Amino acid sequence: MAMPDPTSTERKRGPIIVSRHGRPALDRTAGPRLNWREYRDWWDRYEAGALAEGQVAPEALKKAVADADLVFASARLRAQQTAARAAPHMQAQYDAVFNEAPLPPPLLPGVRYLPKTWNILARAAWLNGHALDGESVKAARQRAAQAAQKLHDASEDTKVYLAAHGWFNRMLRPELKKLGWKCAYDGGDSYWSFRVYEYR
Repeated sequence: MAMPDPTSTERKRGPIIVSRHGRPALDRTAGPRLNWREYRDWWDRYEAGALAEGQVAPEALKKAVADADLVFASARLRAQQTAARAAPHMQAQYDAVFNEAPLPPPLLPGVRYLPKTWNILARAAWLNGHALDGESVKAARQRAAQAAQKLHDASEDTKVYLAAHGWFNRMLRPELKKLGWKCAYDGGDSYWSFRVYEYR
């Protein structure tokens, strides 16, 4: 086994740990059924909302980020509260570059669905180019590339933790891969779940 070269100037990166936020206070499975305009208002309230009361971060996540040197969260309260509960040793830096990808509802007159159904319809419509007056798929992918670069740049000799969002975290994965990161642990996409990325 080769001994490390003490004169080497190469610096270690990461790891980067990316988690989804905890369970939000606003329940997507709860009624009443909404039309598309009402769902758009519901989504605005969801985006501004907090976590459901009484939650604590899972021990596995707390242990994984206990020695994080740098903590990021999106500009959304639910992500900020997640970061605070998972990594209470450090104040997170908030950045909208990590915000969730939008969910603009398709304009379907005369129908009423639960928010969870609108979420599916809105994501499918958005992926197919429907953006209403918000961020497009193309713009969100560019933002994901910027977000991955921010994490990469921050990771030099630094363990980084990001608390963000389910869909946007998925969008980060290929962008981190392009920068040389591989997923060493995949905890899935549930609330409080996390992934660990290692460099090369």
